[in-house]
Amino acid sequence: MRRRALLTTAAAGATGLLAGCSFGDGGEGGGGPAVADTDGEAGTPPTDDGRMRLTSSAFGDGARIPSQHGCDGIGLSPPLSVGGVPDGTETLALIADDPDAPTGEPFVHWLVWNVPVTLRTWPGGVTPNERATDLDGAPQGTNSGGGLGYFPACPPKDDGPHRYRFTMVAVDDRLPLDPGAERAALESALDGRTLARARLVGTYERD
Repeated sequence: MRRRALLTTAAAGATGLLAGCSFGDGGEGGGGPAVADTDGEAGTPPTDDGRMRLTSSAFGDGARIPSQHGCDGIGLSPPLSVGGVPDGTETLALIADDPDAPTGEPFVHWLVWNVPVTLRTWPGGVTPNERATDLDGAPQGTNSGGGLGYFPACPPKDDGPHRYRFTMVAVDDRLPLDPGAERAALESALDGRTLARARLVGTYERD
């Protein structure tokens, strides 16, 4: 198995579902911001040019995600905050994945959309239901573990740290997707409606 060095800068970065951890995935860590342009690539340090930025009070960009957000802990989704949201944004969407999964395809950890733009600070531990009550009933999609909502960071043991990419998307309207949609459907719905993206990357390694 490959072993990846822990990144110190931004990288191009449900509890009952933990049986799926053997597939691999990844994430863990205090509060540095990440910024990305509309190409969705890994962020750079924040600037004053109005670009959207995504942060977490649980870990900084490029830092280790705390175990409480992984399968070594209770597996809660991390708290998130978004700033610099562009004018014209109606809703927010989030795609979280592990690009280092051994399957060769990114392991999808969390899909959520139609979050009102007024909700720019998301609590930790969002309920893994069809509709996230903590996020004004926003629909949640199907993760790679086969469930809804957040799937905890859980790379294979002895595989080294994996990167976990949290990508927030500013959307110009509500998306016509029902709960349970998969990533491909969400990406398709976002096509032509994305105003900006911001990415926060954390790392996680099994204890």
